[in-house]
Amino acid sequence: MPFKHNAARRHRIGRMKFKVTNWPEYEAGLRRRGSLTLWLTPEALAMWLAPRRTTLVASLVIPI
Repeated sequence: MPFKHNAARRHRIGRMKFKVTNWPEYEAGLRRRGSLTLWLTPEALAMWLAPRRTTLVASLVIPI
């Protein structure tokens, strides 16, 4: 079968591994990315979750 042709060799190919060799340059690059801190107000946090359902889920299914 064609999909078994290379089965013996398929899993021997390792993943490429990246190793940081210049730590000061790497850390400077991380600092240049900036901060992605997200500030939420207490009002936004209070509205974060959807209100609880009062109906049964089974009643929402449309019969075909």
